[in-house]
Amino acid sequence: MEQHNSSLMVELSYPDLVINVGKVTLGEENRKKLQKTERDQERAKVTQAACILLNSGGGVIRMEMTNKNEHPVEMGLDLEQSLRELIQSSDLQAFFESNQQGRYFSIFVQSWSSDLFPKDGIIKPRICSLCSALYRRSGTSVLLMSSREAFNFLKAKKRNAQNSSEIEPPSKALRITPQSLRNSDPAFLVFQRDRLEYGEILPFPESQSIEFKQFSTKHIHTYVGNIIPVYISAFANTVGGYLFIGVDDKSKKVLGCAKENVNCDSLRQAIDRAISKLPCIHFCQSPSEINFTVKILDVFDEEGLHGYACVIRVEPFCCAVFSEVPSSWIVKDRNICSLTTTEWVDMMMDTDPDLLWLCKDFESQLSLANGPPLNRPVYSKKGLEHKKDLQQLLFSVPSEHLRCTPESLWKELSSQHEGLEELMEKEMHPFSRGILIFSRSWAVDLDLQEKPGVICDALLIAQTSPPILYTVLGEQDTQGDDYSTHTAFTLKQKLVNMGGYAGKVCVKTKVLYLSPQRTQVSLKGSGCPIDYPASYNLADTQQMEALLQSLVIVLLGFRSFLSDQFNCEVLNLLTAQQYEIFSKNLHKSRELFIHGLPGTGKTVMATKIMEKIRNVFHCDANNILYISENQPLRNFLSKKNICQAVTRKTFMSKYFENTEHIIIDEAQNFRLENGDWYEKAKIITNRKKDCPGILWIFLDYFQTSHMDKSGLPQLSAQYPREELTRVIRNANPIAKYLQEEMQVVRQNPPYNIPPGSLDMFCEIEWAQGVQGTLKIMKELTVKQMVTYVADTCSILFANGYSPNDVAVLVSTARDVNYYKCELLKAMRKKRIVQVCDACDMFSDHIVLDSVRRFSGLERNIVFGIHPKPVEANILGNFLVCLASRARQQLHILWHY
Repeated sequence: MEQHNSSLMVELSYPDLVINVGKVTLGEENRKKLQKTERDQERAKVTQAACILLNSGGGVIRMEMTNKNEHPVEMGLDLEQSLRELIQSSDLQAFFESNQQGRYFSIFVQSWSSDLFPKDGIIKPRICSLCSALYRRSGTSVLLMSSREAFNFLKAKKRNAQNSSEIEPPSKALRITPQSLRNSDPAFLVFQRDRLEYGEILPFPESQSIEFKQFSTKHIHTYVGNIIPVYISAFANTVGGYLFIGVDDKSKKVLGCAKENVNCDSLRQAIDRAISKLPCIHFCQSPSEINFTVKILDVFDEEGLHGYACVIRVEPFCCAVFSEVPSSWIVKDRNICSLTTTEWVDMMMDTDPDLLWLCKDFESQLSLANGPPLNRPVYSKKGLEHKKDLQQLLFSVPSEHLRCTPESLWKELSSQHEGLEELMEKEMHPFSRGILIFSRSWAVDLDLQEKPGVICDALLIAQTSPPILYTVLGEQDTQGDDYSTHTAFTLKQKLVNMGGYAGKVCVKTKVLYLSPQRTQVSLKGSGCPIDYPASYNLADTQQMEALLQSLVIVLLGFRSFLSDQFNCEVLNLLTAQQYEIFSKNLHKSRELFIHGLPGTGKTVMATKIMEKIRNVFHCDANNILYISENQPLRNFLSKKNICQAVTRKTFMSKYFENTEHIIIDEAQNFRLENGDWYEKAKIITNRKKDCPGILWIFLDYFQTSHMDKSGLPQLSAQYPREELTRVIRNANPIAKYLQEEMQVVRQNPPYNIPPGSLDMFCEIEWAQGVQGTLKIMKELTVKQMVTYVADTCSILFANGYSPNDVAVLVSTARDVNYYKCELLKAMRKKRIVQVCDACDMFSDHIVLDSVRRFSGLERNIVFGIHPKPVEANILGNFLVCLASRARQQLHILWHY
């Protein structure tokens, strides 16, 4: 993706994506008076700005009118037509509205979404383009494909590539091969000749596979360079063909080019160079280059050599050839960027992951089928709250009044800040129905940095109003407007591009000042000078709830660990329980113990909270330390680039002078063998007495893997404490097995587990509805166990699973070496040889490691080979840890 240099500018002082196109003449009569060149230039920049905004979540095109009309004027028919052609629809108002304010004219652009088209059964492309740069032959013509035609063309090519490893050309009967042409095509006979006669009439006309071009220019290289991209790509995308250069297309006479103007070697090089620059996209398994042959023929007249003609023969291409990079843009980090050909095709063809098991275990919360171009798919585990349920739980819209939420935060804020309640009541007076969502910092909620001095932010979602973001400051602040504007801009962009909201939406801003003197307040008007059309107001409950469901995805969405497995970005949603803990005020929750049952998403929470720490305390990865007991989990978090990640042993051996905040994961498996890790963590996070750091500790006593002291304080001293009891990972039969083993642990706990720490089992909630497999086989030999693993994997891979779905777990690191040799022998017989340890978790290999080293990680299918710990008293804990690693299938194989 390259930054685009043009006269278009993204304005930075608005809470929306605003592109300034400069001066434009408006009004039909005014535009008719313009020179064609000037009219075309103005139309091009307006249409380009529209394309950018359609692809980037919508926004506003701003322009200054060059004509001095005192009364409102229309846009102009040519501008309207260019916008209709861009969206390939006659329904201009579906995406565009406009208004005039004095000499300034605004076009309001809604985000592109095929969901706004009539349900005609035709799948629409996911992005807009001014030019697809894809050509095809149609009879004797070369036609540029529209975006929709290009989408269907690419879809057909991709489908053909998936159906056959050897791509057949579009029409086998017309395939350009010497044999077929020798028998039936006179063009081939001409192509085989070495010379032509000046004035000779070729014995065939132009056709689907033949094009004649004559040139009168002396600049033959420039001429050839201009026509080759269009004609060669068109032939390659259709049935192949011949481009005759030097033949009049009307008379079919051979005229050639004067010999004085042609250097045959340099002409051949120019043709090769022009064709080699054509962008190509492959969907097939065996990418190849464009297959073409160049022949330069002598043209003789009565006096001898007159000049030269050139013939280029092109074979049909397996996939897609472009004449140039498609004309399409998006805004990234407030910069206008041109899409590369590969990016354009990827976005054009983007679809939800086609994974059978995903549909069985997850349900779609947001599909790409009808979403805006920058959306990613969103899934939640079956049995958990749907986005509609989460919206009703967190942001329900009252039937007749305005409600403040979260109620506990609103009460806390109003009690802490005298006059705040009065101030907000005055602001809410015009609104009779809706919801006012408070936050100590909406910026932090949106993954932006917290601004000191902000008392709170409040987002109003009310009927007959656009969304409004209120920022309350304690005193005058010159940067208050910038903060509010940037936060509102980010929120609007995320509602569309992450939350998938397909309606017309903006977020207005208003900055309020709460003076320290009792109830005196200083008000400032809206920070958003854009006068949006009435269609941007939320009309009814349905629109408010749809917007709030997009807000749920924005606030609760996180990058799924499955993204690395799918090789595409996939989002999951936090549970309401997780979100409640995540929403804590970090300034008041400096130390926290989070007890989470197996599969409740402790590592997800650890990752999310470190992202929040970064924004609240304005720190970088060097200031945040993540500590785990095992290397694979450490490596996993290291890839996130949000913290330093170390093992407990490393933590105890180094000083960490830059560390301010510490997150500890799987703390139940820590030991005191290298010293008191808890005391050291407390000392580090309390270096700054006036502003101590964060120390959050995640643990699960049910997954304790040893009989030593963990170094954790007594249960009564683990305060404040939160509990995660909503199990979200495992399929039904695995969950049932987990419950049974957890009950065993609870009834007979190892002596190093504090009394009462397992009582949270009574509050456990299981996400039901996910199908899966549990197999327990006993009294097997080593050969039988490894053969079973190899045979089962072979069947799984034949059904669409891959090696990175599978983990084979054994009791100890020593057992890994014991079983590895035999396992590899069995797998080689099935042509399965990819095996790695848990440190290489995200490679496309089967993981073979110990249960303990795989703690905190997960895979779809887990084989447990004789999972018997060294210490018999923790067998139940060990089996809980093993079972909780498996999402879909668990196979436990016991030695006899």
